[in-house]
Amino acid sequence: MPRISVDGRIIEVPESRTILQALDETGLLMAGIDVPHYCWHPKLSIDGSCRLCQVEVEGMPKLQIACNTPVADGMAIRTRSERVCSARQGVMELLLVNHPLDCAICDQAGECKLQDYAFEYGADASRTREPRRALKKNVELGPNIVLDQERCILCRRCVRFCDEVPATGELHVMGRGDRSVIETLPDEPLANDYSMNVADLCPVGALTTRDFRFKVRVWFLDDVPGVCTGCANGCNVTIGVSKNRVYRYQPRRNDAVNDTWLCDRGRLSYKRIGSGDRLAQASLRGTASAREPVSCGTAVAAAAARLQQLTDAAGAAALVVLASPHASNEDLFTLRRFCDALGVTARGAAVVLGPQDRLLMKAEQAANAEGARRLGFGPPDALLARVRCGEAAGALVFGHDVLDPAHLGGPEALTALETLVVVDLQDSALARCADVAIPVRHAAEREGTLTNFAGLAQRVQPAVEPGWEAWTDGEVVWRLGAALGLAGFEGAYDVRSVSRELAQAVPGFSGIDLDRVGEHGLSLAGVGS
Repeated sequence: MPRISVDGRIIEVPESRTILQALDETGLLMAGIDVPHYCWHPKLSIDGSCRLCQVEVEGMPKLQIACNTPVADGMAIRTRSERVCSARQGVMELLLVNHPLDCAICDQAGECKLQDYAFEYGADASRTREPRRALKKNVELGPNIVLDQERCILCRRCVRFCDEVPATGELHVMGRGDRSVIETLPDEPLANDYSMNVADLCPVGALTTRDFRFKVRVWFLDDVPGVCTGCANGCNVTIGVSKNRVYRYQPRRNDAVNDTWLCDRGRLSYKRIGSGDRLAQASLRGTASAREPVSCGTAVAAAAARLQQLTDAAGAAALVVLASPHASNEDLFTLRRFCDALGVTARGAAVVLGPQDRLLMKAEQAANAEGARRLGFGPPDALLARVRCGEAAGALVFGHDVLDPAHLGGPEALTALETLVVVDLQDSALARCADVAIPVRHAAEREGTLTNFAGLAQRVQPAVEPGWEAWTDGEVVWRLGAALGLAGFEGAYDVRSVSRELAQAVPGFSGIDLDRVGEHGLSLAGVGS
């Protein structure tokens, strides 16, 4: 591997890389070695248009752009010399000639690279007296993206993204010279499934999402790492939280999962966390079929009593258990132990299927369908056949995916059972007709791990707290086991202890627990890299 010197620091870098690529892959770019840039992005083709990444290379008479200069063994690079700093200041002055002075009202303020670099590398004052050019404002490029042409610095990241990633090519540079602008063609809106990524790519406030636009200032947001639960891909996200409310998902880079992208559907799935259809109250069904609100503890005690009565009268074979493919590995392992202790063999998990594509979107619309299968909760077909033909007398159901037309299509078959206990995130049709309904937490409200379609276990952690009493699926099961007097469910529920036990008890999860998963996840045993 070539060895290069950057500001006197000797670095061993991969071959056939440009300077910026080499610094990015060694984790040093803007994290010890600052080379500011606009047009370059690690997942897009090289454009070389902004000229801000100029560096001084020993032996070359002119400054070189780091995004397009290949490394060579023995290369000596200076990123902070007087020539380099002067060039950066000149580039920044040109970029600011026509840029509006509206940082105070710009939605990008606080995370704008033009703002940051102008402060760090720009001149103290502008030398121009001519009025800034007036261009279109608040242009709706499509259903999710708004454009302010005045703020655009023509880095062309958005254009290259549409051409190269979704390959839909809706954005174009129209005009020439200082009259160039970003536009869409008539009747061709920016409406691909990944359109909102252009707002992440935009280094200034030119492209913003309609969903987040003017909702909250970014400096009021706390960023919490998380995982998108929209499908089985498990894209890594940063959850933007303010005052216990989630305002947005943004893609978090993980080259093994989602590179730096996120589909629009997954990005907007954060709305499920604070949606009005959450199950916010445990309930029992009274004699008049009315729902009686109770505490979660009371609901668990009632559920345990009904399950005890059912198994005493008809045996554990009369009970079916449907796990949630949205629950964490720790939740599912706890449920597996519960089924083993109670003697329930009829167990499965219903997974809803939806659209998929060649990029990120997977057909399975659940974040942990693979984890459910690996922990013994397979297809529910045999279980549902037992329910339909009257062989089952009771059901313990987590979630409501079983209501999908591909499975039951409606709650009628389950509500005909003697006992129906539902543990759900949403106030679904199933929860509304259950004998006992118990609310649980969203993935962004719990600690645990999720296994994506490729067998990669990834960690989730609480970003917000629900505004009502709610436990995780695992804690509900643990309390049910304790109420039934099952062995192994003594004491309080501790997700970390469960995670360690899972890592020891299930071969595929060997060595994988909450304290070891790390930022980018760990592959389950037997899964190829």
